[in-house]
Amino acid sequence: MSAEAGLNRTLTLDIVRVTEAAALAASNWIGLGDKNAADGAAVEAMRRAFDTLAIDGTVVIGEGEMDEAPMLYIGEKVGIFAKSGGGTSVDIAVDPLEGTTLTAKNGPNAMATLAIAPKGGFLHAPDIYMDKLAVGPGLPKDVVSLDASMEQNLKELAKAKGCSVSDLNVCMLDRDRHKELLKACRAAGARVMLIPDGDVAGVVAVSQPETGVDMYVGWGGAPEGVLAAAALRCIGGQMYGRLIYEDDTQIARAREMGITEPNKIFRLEEMASGDVMFAATGVTHGSMLKGVRRFPGGAYTHSVVMRSASGSVRFVEAKHNFATKPAAFIA
Repeated sequence: MSAEAGLNRTLTLDIVRVTEAAALAASNWIGLGDKNAADGAAVEAMRRAFDTLAIDGTVVIGEGEMDEAPMLYIGEKVGIFAKSGGGTSVDIAVDPLEGTTLTAKNGPNAMATLAIAPKGGFLHAPDIYMDKLAVGPGLPKDVVSLDASMEQNLKELAKAKGCSVSDLNVCMLDRDRHKELLKACRAAGARVMLIPDGDVAGVVAVSQPETGVDMYVGWGGAPEGVLAAAALRCIGGQMYGRLIYEDDTQIARAREMGITEPNKIFRLEEMASGDVMFAATGVTHGSMLKGVRRFPGGAYTHSVVMRSASGSVRFVEAKHNFATKPAAFIA
Protein backbone atom coordinates (compact mmCIF):
# COMPACT_ATOMS: atom_id res chain seq x y z
CA MET A 1 0.00 0.00 0.00
CA SER A 2 1.41 3.43 -0.93
CA ALA A 3 1.60 6.43 1.37
CA GLU A 4 -1.31 7.95 -0.56
CA ALA A 5 -3.60 4.99 -0.04
CA GLY A 6 -6.32 5.19 2.57
CA LEU A 7 -6.55 3.27 5.82
CA ASN A 8 -9.59 1.43 7.10
CA ARG A 9 -11.50 4.07 9.04
CA THR A 10 -12.45 1.59 11.76
CA LEU A 11 -8.82 1.74 12.85
CA THR A 12 -9.46 5.20 14.27
CA LEU A 13 -11.38 3.74 17.19
CA ASP A 14 -9.31 0.57 17.43
CA ILE A 15 -6.10 2.52 18.08
CA VAL A 16 -7.74 4.39 20.95
CA ARG A 17 -7.94 1.12 22.84
CA VAL A 18 -4.16 0.82 22.52
CA THR A 19 -3.44 4.26 23.99
CA GLU A 20 -6.05 3.61 26.70
CA ALA A 21 -4.17 0.46 27.72
CA ALA A 22 -0.87 2.33 28.00
CA ALA A 23 -2.43 5.21 29.94
CA LEU A 24 -4.19 2.93 32.40
CA ALA A 25 -0.96 1.03 33.07
CA ALA A 26 1.07 4.21 33.53
CA SER A 27 -1.55 5.68 35.87
CA ASN A 28 -0.54 3.15 38.52
CA TRP A 29 2.70 5.14 38.89
CA ILE A 30 1.37 8.71 38.93
CA GLY A 31 3.10 10.73 41.62
CA LEU A 32 5.24 7.85 42.90
CA GLY A 33 8.54 9.30 41.66
CA ASP A 34 9.58 6.36 39.47
CA LYS A 35 9.53 7.48 35.83
CA ASN A 36 11.18 4.29 34.58
CA ALA A 37 8.53 2.09 36.16
CA ALA A 38 5.78 4.26 34.71
CA ASP A 39 7.34 4.11 31.25
CA GLY A 40 7.92 0.36 31.45
CA ALA A 41 4.31 -0.28 32.43
CA ALA A 42 3.03 1.84 29.54
CA VAL A 43 5.32 0.17 27.00
CA GLU A 44 4.36 -3.35 28.06
CA ALA A 45 0.62 -2.61 28.05
CA MET A 46 0.75 -0.89 24.67
CA ARG A 47 2.71 -3.76 23.16
CA ARG A 48 0.16 -6.32 24.36
CA ALA A 49 -2.74 -4.20 23.13
CA PHE A 50 -1.26 -4.02 19.62
CA ASP A 51 -1.79 -7.77 19.36
CA THR A 52 -5.54 -7.12 19.22
CA LEU A 53 -5.37 -4.90 16.09
CA ALA A 54 -6.08 -6.43 12.68
CA ILE A 55 -2.98 -4.92 11.09
CA ASP A 56 0.42 -5.88 9.75
CA GLY A 57 2.33 -3.11 11.49
CA THR A 58 5.98 -2.08 11.61
CA VAL A 59 7.28 0.23 14.34
CA VAL A 60 9.30 3.01 12.68
CA ILE A 61 9.30 5.43 15.63
CA GLY A 62 9.59 3.58 18.90
CA GLU A 63 11.51 2.92 22.07
CA GLY A 64 14.92 2.64 20.40
CA GLU A 65 16.97 0.06 18.52
CA MET A 66 16.31 -3.68 18.92
CA ASP A 67 19.33 -4.09 21.21
CA GLU A 68 18.22 -1.13 23.35
CA ALA A 69 14.51 -1.86 23.84
CA PRO A 70 12.84 -5.17 24.70
CA MET A 71 9.62 -4.21 22.89
CA LEU A 72 8.21 -1.57 20.57
CA TYR A 73 11.71 -1.22 19.12
CA ILE A 74 12.35 0.21 15.67
CA GLY A 75 11.56 -2.47 13.12
CA GLU A 76 9.39 -4.62 15.40
CA LYS A 77 6.33 -6.17 13.75
CA VAL A 78 3.05 -5.82 15.63
CA GLY A 79 -0.61 -6.69 15.07
CA ILE A 80 -2.61 -9.84 14.42
CA PHE A 81 -1.20 -10.17 10.88
CA ALA A 82 2.40 -9.24 11.73
CA LYS A 83 3.66 -12.77 11.07
CA SER A 84 1.16 -14.12 8.58
CA GLY A 85 0.49 -11.00 6.48
CA GLY A 86 -2.87 -10.33 4.92
CA GLY A 87 -3.92 -7.41 7.10
CA THR A 88 -3.57 -3.69 6.50
CA SER A 89 0.15 -2.92 6.14
CA VAL A 90 1.04 0.18 8.14
CA ASP A 91 3.92 2.07 9.71
CA ILE A 92 3.58 2.94 13.37
CA ALA A 93 5.00 5.75 15.51
CA VAL A 94 4.64 5.42 19.27
CA ASP A 95 5.45 7.12 22.52
CA PRO A 96 3.72 4.94 25.11
CA LEU A 97 4.29 7.57 27.80
CA GLU A 98 5.02 11.08 26.61
CA GLY A 99 5.99 12.76 29.85
CA THR A 100 7.60 10.12 32.05
CA THR A 101 8.87 12.71 34.52
CA LEU A 102 5.50 14.46 34.47
CA THR A 103 3.87 11.16 35.45
CA ALA A 104 6.39 10.52 38.23
CA LYS A 105 5.78 14.01 39.63
CA ASN A 106 2.04 14.13 38.86
CA GLY A 107 2.60 17.08 36.54
CA PRO A 108 0.27 18.13 33.70
CA ASN A 109 0.02 16.86 30.11
CA ALA A 110 1.45 13.33 30.37
CA MET A 111 -0.21 11.09 27.79
CA ALA A 112 0.08 7.89 25.79
CA THR A 113 0.38 8.54 22.06
CA LEU A 114 0.58 6.68 18.77
CA ALA A 115 0.17 7.39 15.09
CA ILE A 116 -0.44 5.13 12.09
CA ALA A 117 0.20 5.76 8.41
CA PRO A 118 0.44 3.66 5.25
CA LYS A 119 3.90 2.22 4.52
CA GLY A 120 6.44 4.98 4.01
CA GLY A 121 4.19 7.61 5.56
CA PHE A 122 6.50 8.63 8.41
CA LEU A 123 9.95 10.16 8.45
CA HIS A 124 12.28 7.53 9.90
CA ALA A 125 13.89 9.83 12.45
CA PRO A 126 16.74 8.62 14.69
CA ASP A 127 16.50 9.23 18.42
CA ILE A 128 18.33 12.56 18.39
CA TYR A 129 17.33 16.18 18.76
CA MET A 130 15.17 18.01 16.24
CA ASP A 131 14.89 21.79 15.98
CA LYS A 132 11.13 22.40 15.75
CA LEU A 133 8.93 25.29 14.72
CA ALA A 134 5.14 25.04 14.60
CA VAL A 135 2.18 27.39 14.17
CA GLY A 136 -1.54 26.80 13.91
CA PRO A 137 -3.97 26.50 10.98
CA GLY A 138 -5.41 29.23 8.78
CA LEU A 139 -2.14 31.09 8.20
CA PRO A 140 -0.30 31.95 4.96
CA LYS A 141 1.99 29.19 3.72
CA ASP A 142 5.53 29.41 5.12
CA VAL A 143 4.65 32.35 7.32
CA VAL A 144 7.55 31.29 9.56
CA SER A 145 10.89 29.63 8.83
CA LEU A 146 13.63 27.82 10.73
CA ASP A 147 16.13 29.90 8.74
CA ALA A 148 14.62 33.21 9.89
CA SER A 149 15.44 34.99 13.12
CA MET A 150 13.08 34.75 16.07
CA GLU A 151 12.30 38.45 15.70
CA GLN A 152 11.40 38.06 12.03
CA ASN A 153 9.22 35.02 12.65
CA LEU A 154 7.32 36.83 15.39
CA LYS A 155 6.80 39.90 13.20
CA GLU A 156 5.48 37.81 10.31
CA LEU A 157 3.21 35.76 12.55
CA ALA A 158 1.80 38.87 14.23
CA LYS A 159 1.17 40.44 10.82
CA ALA A 160 -0.63 37.31 9.60
CA LYS A 161 -2.77 37.20 12.75
CA GLY A 162 -3.53 40.91 12.69
CA CYS A 163 -2.09 41.54 16.13
CA SER A 164 1.06 42.88 17.74
CA VAL A 165 4.05 40.77 18.74
CA SER A 166 3.21 41.50 22.38
CA ASP A 167 -0.04 39.57 21.89
CA LEU A 168 1.78 36.39 20.85
CA ASN A 169 2.44 33.50 23.19
CA VAL A 170 5.42 31.24 22.38
CA CYS A 171 5.75 27.78 23.93
CA MET A 172 9.07 25.98 24.46
CA LEU A 173 10.63 23.41 26.76
CA ASP A 174 12.24 24.87 29.87
CA ARG A 175 15.82 23.88 29.08
CA ASP A 176 19.22 25.57 29.35
CA ARG A 177 19.73 25.01 25.62
CA HIS A 178 16.90 27.46 24.97
CA LYS A 179 18.34 30.41 26.90
CA GLU A 180 19.16 32.42 23.78
CA LEU A 181 15.85 31.54 22.17
CA LEU A 182 14.00 32.63 25.29
CA LYS A 183 15.96 35.88 25.40
CA ALA A 184 15.19 36.59 21.73
CA CYS A 185 11.45 36.01 22.21
CA ARG A 186 11.24 38.34 25.18
CA ALA A 187 13.44 40.95 23.51
CA ALA A 188 10.99 41.00 20.59
CA GLY A 189 8.14 41.56 23.05
CA ALA A 190 6.46 38.14 22.92
CA ARG A 191 5.21 36.23 25.92
CA VAL A 192 6.77 32.83 26.65
CA MET A 193 5.20 29.69 28.09
CA LEU A 194 7.90 27.39 29.50
CA ILE A 195 6.87 23.76 29.90
CA PRO A 196 8.84 21.14 31.87
CA ASP A 197 8.26 18.22 29.46
CA GLY A 198 5.85 16.93 26.84
CA ASP A 199 6.64 18.65 23.57
CA VAL A 200 4.08 16.63 21.58
CA ALA A 201 1.40 18.36 23.64
CA GLY A 202 3.30 21.64 23.21
CA VAL A 203 3.27 21.40 19.41
CA VAL A 204 -0.38 20.30 19.28
CA ALA A 205 -1.30 23.30 21.45
CA VAL A 206 -0.72 25.68 18.50
CA SER A 207 -3.79 24.21 16.81
CA GLN A 208 -6.06 24.75 19.81
CA PRO A 209 -7.20 28.36 20.33
CA GLU A 210 -8.16 27.70 23.94
CA THR A 211 -4.52 27.07 24.90
CA GLY A 212 -3.45 30.55 23.86
CA VAL A 213 -0.29 29.17 22.22
CA ASP A 214 0.60 30.86 18.93
CA MET A 215 3.98 29.27 18.20
CA TYR A 216 6.05 26.34 19.38
CA VAL A 217 9.84 26.52 19.07
CA GLY A 218 12.99 24.75 20.23
CA TRP A 219 14.89 21.50 20.37
CA GLY A 220 13.16 18.29 21.39
CA GLY A 221 13.27 14.62 20.49
CA ALA A 222 13.05 13.84 16.77
CA PRO A 223 10.72 10.86 17.32
CA GLU A 224 8.35 13.11 19.27
CA GLY A 225 8.59 15.56 16.38
CA VAL A 226 7.20 12.94 14.00
CA LEU A 227 4.33 12.16 16.37
CA ALA A 228 3.52 15.85 16.71
CA ALA A 229 3.60 16.21 12.92
CA ALA A 230 1.13 13.33 12.62
CA ALA A 231 -1.26 15.13 14.96
CA LEU A 232 -0.96 18.44 13.10
CA ARG A 233 -1.59 16.67 9.77
CA CYS A 234 -4.96 15.72 11.21
CA ILE A 235 -5.91 18.81 13.21
CA GLY A 236 -4.30 21.54 11.10
CA GLY A 237 -1.20 23.70 11.29
CA GLN A 238 2.30 24.15 9.91
CA MET A 239 5.44 22.52 11.27
CA TYR A 240 9.11 22.41 10.30
CA GLY A 241 11.88 20.24 11.70
CA ARG A 242 15.63 19.99 11.24
CA LEU A 243 17.72 17.23 12.81
CA ILE A 244 20.51 18.23 15.19
CA TYR A 245 23.58 15.99 15.24
CA GLU A 246 26.12 15.62 18.04
CA ASP A 247 28.67 13.65 16.01
CA ASP A 248 29.33 11.84 12.74
CA THR A 249 27.90 8.62 14.16
CA GLN A 250 24.47 10.22 14.38
CA ILE A 251 24.76 11.52 10.83
CA ALA A 252 25.65 8.02 9.65
CA ARG A 253 22.68 6.56 11.53
CA ALA A 254 20.36 9.08 9.88
CA ARG A 255 21.69 8.10 6.45
CA GLU A 256 21.05 4.43 7.25
CA MET A 257 17.44 5.39 7.99
CA GLY A 258 17.08 7.06 4.58
CA ILE A 259 17.89 10.69 5.40
CA THR A 260 20.28 11.68 2.61
CA GLU A 261 20.35 15.42 3.33
CA PRO A 262 21.51 15.86 6.96
CA ASN A 263 20.66 19.58 7.14
CA LYS A 264 17.32 19.37 5.33
CA ILE A 265 14.36 21.23 6.81
CA PHE A 266 11.45 18.80 6.83
CA ARG A 267 7.97 20.15 6.29
CA LEU A 268 4.91 18.75 8.00
CA GLU A 269 3.92 16.64 4.99
CA GLU A 270 7.42 15.15 4.78
CA MET A 271 7.32 14.01 8.40
CA ALA A 272 3.83 12.52 8.20
CA SER A 273 2.24 11.87 4.80
CA GLY A 274 -0.71 10.00 3.36
CA ASP A 275 -3.78 8.99 5.37
CA VAL A 276 -2.51 9.55 8.93
CA MET A 277 -4.26 8.60 12.14
CA PHE A 278 -3.26 9.89 15.57
CA ALA A 279 -4.52 8.89 19.01
CA ALA A 280 -3.66 9.99 22.53
CA THR A 281 -5.03 9.18 25.98
CA GLY A 282 -4.39 11.41 28.96
CA VAL A 283 -2.40 9.99 31.86
CA THR A 284 -2.33 13.16 33.97
CA HIS A 285 -4.64 16.12 33.53
CA GLY A 286 -3.62 18.56 30.80
CA SER A 287 -4.75 21.32 28.46
CA MET A 288 -6.09 18.89 25.86
CA LEU A 289 -6.97 15.73 27.79
CA LYS A 290 -8.13 14.77 31.25
CA GLY A 291 -5.96 12.29 33.08
CA VAL A 292 -6.93 8.81 34.22
CA ARG A 293 -9.48 9.01 37.04
CA ARG A 294 -9.70 5.87 39.13
CA PHE A 295 -12.63 4.60 41.19
CA PRO A 296 -13.02 1.32 43.11
CA GLY A 297 -12.89 -1.44 40.51
CA GLY A 298 -12.30 0.75 37.48
CA ALA A 299 -11.25 4.03 35.90
CA TYR A 300 -12.27 6.72 33.45
CA THR A 301 -10.07 7.70 30.51
CA HIS A 302 -10.18 10.65 28.14
CA SER A 303 -8.75 10.29 24.64
CA VAL A 304 -8.56 12.05 21.30
CA VAL A 305 -8.38 10.34 17.92
CA MET A 306 -7.83 12.13 14.62
CA ARG A 307 -7.67 11.25 10.94
CA SER A 308 -6.09 13.41 8.24
CA ALA A 309 -8.15 12.01 5.35
CA SER A 310 -11.43 13.19 6.85
CA GLY A 311 -10.19 15.90 9.17
CA SER A 312 -12.24 14.31 11.92
CA VAL A 313 -11.30 14.85 15.57
CA ARG A 314 -13.11 12.73 18.13
CA PHE A 315 -12.85 12.91 21.90
CA VAL A 316 -13.60 9.63 23.62
CA GLU A 317 -14.49 9.30 27.28
CA ALA A 318 -14.52 5.71 28.48
CA LYS A 319 -15.44 3.95 31.70
CA HIS A 320 -13.35 0.84 32.31
CA ASN A 321 -14.59 -1.98 34.55
CA PHE A 322 -11.48 -3.86 35.69
CA ALA A 323 -13.53 -6.92 36.67
CA THR A 324 -14.46 -7.58 33.04
CA LYS A 325 -11.76 -5.78 31.07
CA PRO A 326 -9.02 -7.93 29.45
CA ALA A 327 -5.72 -7.89 31.36
CA ALA A 328 -3.93 -6.39 28.34
CA PHE A 329 -5.82 -3.16 28.93
CA ILE A 330 -5.47 -2.68 32.70
CA ALA A 331 -1.99 -3.91 33.67
